[in-house]
Amino acid sequence: MAGKPKLHYFDARGRMEAIRWLLAAAGVEFEEKLIESSEDLDKLRHDGSLVFQQVPMVEIDGMKLVQTRAILNYIATKYNLYGRDMKERALIDMYTEGVADLSEMIMLLPLCPPDQKNAKLTLIRERTTNRYLPAFEKVLKSHGQDYLVGNKLSKADIHLVELLYYVEELDPSLLANFPLLKGLKTRVSNLPAVKKFLQPGSQRKPPGGEKSLELARKIFKF
Repeated sequence: MAGKPKLHYFDARGRMEAIRWLLAAAGVEFEEKLIESSEDLDKLRHDGSLVFQQVPMVEIDGMKLVQTRAILNYIATKYNLYGRDMKERALIDMYTEGVADLSEMIMLLPLCPPDQKNAKLTLIRERTTNRYLPAFEKVLKSHGQDYLVGNKLSKADIHLVELLYYVEELDPSLLANFPLLKGLKTRVSNLPAVKKFLQPGSQRKPPGGEKSLELARKIFKF
């Protein structure tokens, strides 16, 4: 019997959090091997574990996978969260990329120079309410189904709901005009595996603060 997937990253959301969410939603238990210093990262680089010298890295099914999208796609395929056919998969990919665009803006916000932060926040709010959330609301309205693609839970729904939590942390009012998205968030959050992941004490990471940023700077030397 294969062991639990092992996640190699530092103790923060970053590019690993979507992987944590997807595994949790699939009901898969996983272990975390936390990178706590630049020496820990160098060890992974020197022992050949990181194909491109970068994390996140996930040990799963005898492989050491890197590159976030590759890891997510493997997990989604393995646990039947990637559609029924090529057309559904194309839609799931398209929606996932849209989620990733906005998620990236939010994730990189703490790295923004202080004198640019207000302008960046304004841009994120504008893109959230005028571009990305209206697009997803329209998809749900167009077919009247519970999930984005094929009326079946997919990685696109899980990634979108994760994003909605981040948007809510940024400014809860940004979700006010999107009732179908709020419904999707409630629906996915109430799935037993996701509900468990959302409870205090789970492997879900809290919002990153200055402490997380300092740890990242120490490990990745930027």
